[in-house]
Amino acid sequence: MQYEDITHKIIGCAMKVHRILGTGFLEAIYQKALAIEMRNQDLLFRSEMEMTIFYEGIEIGKRRVDFFVEQKIMVELKAVPNLNDLHLAQAINYLEAYNLPIGLLINFGSKSLEYKRVFNVKHPDNKGFNKS
Repeated sequence: MQYEDITHKIIGCAMKVHRILGTGFLEAIYQKALAIEMRNQDLLFRSEMEMTIFYEGIEIGKRRVDFFVEQKIMVELKAVPNLNDLHLAQAINYLEAYNLPIGLLINFGSKSLEYKRVFNVKHPDNKGFNKS
């Protein structure tokens, strides 16, 4: 899988943050701790990066992505009891809106860290990718 090394490093950073902080904090606390860990792992990223959303070539709004890593991977953080289908759909919509190949949805709010790799099946890097 393309980008596996990078997503593996990001997930490892998230696991360390969750192991040290546990559950119960606001998303912003986990975001700051994850930024420290990703710097420690020499991952290049931007946090709270504002990205424009287009509809048929027309700008319709802006959204801040929690992390944009190595200029290819969107990382969306949550601090909720459980991830649900709406969180997953939101992450996939962001990938498509930003034309990114892959993203991570990471939840620090459950007893065990939850994470999902999400793919933009419309992206050229994922040609032939079967999401089932």
